[in-house]
Amino acid sequence: MSQARILRFYLDPGLKRSAEDGRHNFIAQVADVARGAGFRVEFKPSTATERMKSATRRGYSMFHMDEPYHERALTMRRVYHYPFWAIEQSARRWEWRVAQARFDPGQVDRDAADKFARYWRRRLFGKAQAEAGGFVYVPLQGRLSVQRSFQTRTPLEMVEQTLARTGARPVIAALHPGETYAPNEIAALERLCADHPRLELRTGGMEGLLPACDMVVTQNSAAAFNGFFFDKPAILFGRVDFHHIAANVADLGVEGAFDAAVGARPDFAGYIWWFWQVMAINAGRPEAPEKIAKAMREAGWPV
Repeated sequence: MSQARILRFYLDPGLKRSAEDGRHNFIAQVADVARGAGFRVEFKPSTATERMKSATRRGYSMFHMDEPYHERALTMRRVYHYPFWAIEQSARRWEWRVAQARFDPGQVDRDAADKFARYWRRRLFGKAQAEAGGFVYVPLQGRLSVQRSFQTRTPLEMVEQTLARTGARPVIAALHPGETYAPNEIAALERLCADHPRLELRTGGMEGLLPACDMVVTQNSAAAFNGFFFDKPAILFGRVDFHHIAANVADLGVEGAFDAAVGARPDFAGYIWWFWQVMAINAGRPEAPEKIAKAMREAGWPV
């Protein structure tokens, strides 16, 4: 059955106001693409009730970061920093098109990639430069004692494995400032610190730790992607979209991943360029509307 040409965005309050006022560049471009194909555009609150109703409403649904659980829904999400976005049929980053694609360093536009990576390093991190600080940086996320479906170990086990495989180097584990940790999780980390004097526990501090660390070990924290701007190898204990040049525990095992990361020198600049400029939607570029339309068409939307 043909669907009504209605596109409904389901957005949190601040984002909804910005979109309704036309102040959100990317959403405005998505809306313009839809209107150009004859759609009416509406903005709805992103509550569980409203998203459930979307499946019974005629037309199409665009969620923000939430799982697009029915066949006429897509989700949009910022690709770590503005103005880069993705429109996908899954909210799980490791299922995104870029995650399934192959990165070929031989296809990199060398000059464009080097300039692009330099520009965005300065844009995001100012005058910070890579240095050799001699420590391993472990950015933590949430639920430290639980092994979730996309993880190969619990975050606490990841810290233990890092301590076991990094010799005498200091290890700095950083709690996420936006997470709330249970007392038993903090107690477990404090016990590890007591047993391993070279383990230091901090909160946040990514901007200062990334340029100076030797490598980043994480489940799938965006800190590992940001580390690519400073040519820092990454070890991933979880699944994510930016896995291509990292050492993946799921593929290599723990020992293999740590061995692979030592001295690793992938094409960091080329990867950043490919990941953002080729595979993502750069809302600041003139080709953004066509990339938006392409993502919608691949999902079967009539645009």
